[in-house]
Amino acid sequence: MNLTLMVTEFVTLFVIIDPIGLTPLFAALTQGMAAAQRRAIAIRACLIAALILALFTFLGEAVLGFVGISMPAFRIAGGILLFLTALEMLFEKRTKRREDQADERPDPSVFPLGIPLIAGPGSIATVILLAGEHEALTGRLGTWLVTVSVLAIMLVMFLGAGLLQRALGKTGINVVTRLLGMLLAALSVQFVLDGLRAFGFAG
Repeated sequence: MNLTLMVTEFVTLFVIIDPIGLTPLFAALTQGMAAAQRRAIAIRACLIAALILALFTFLGEAVLGFVGISMPAFRIAGGILLFLTALEMLFEKRTKRREDQADERPDPSVFPLGIPLIAGPGSIATVILLAGEHEALTGRLGTWLVTVSVLAIMLVMFLGAGLLQRALGKTGINVVTRLLGMLLAALSVQFVLDGLRAFGFAG
């Protein structure tokens, strides 16, 4: 995998998984817990998400083939889904929906953190789309390593959740979320165009 492709995949996954947007939610879910407990929850949530995304990175296209869905069709559908996610980010609906999902629980590492906040429909669709660009196993492995790097950044941000929240503030997080939403909108349109091109509808 060349460097340009790796950077593109990193940006796409970073925008979709959205460590910056999830960090305040992590802080809210673990409010009042001891530092060791918060650290354990952060590690568990990231590991659970990593396993789920690994499954779809390496077997996602096989699952699609089993149910009779072609990769170009999934690319178009995935692009539309990512575009809707971008609209939610631009109009703050995504944050509100995630807050609604983030009901307080004794151990939020599996639900709602691992699923669906980190490994949700958007990130699952994205890893299938990105992995589908590679014929060789090494290319899929590269996508998986990019995914792990994004999750590693998320883990670091979770561990420093309080600090980041104070540094950016609510306004700073809103600004970053909107910028990432604009970038995601452009990337999602590219997915749709690639799918249409595979069907011969776009030059």
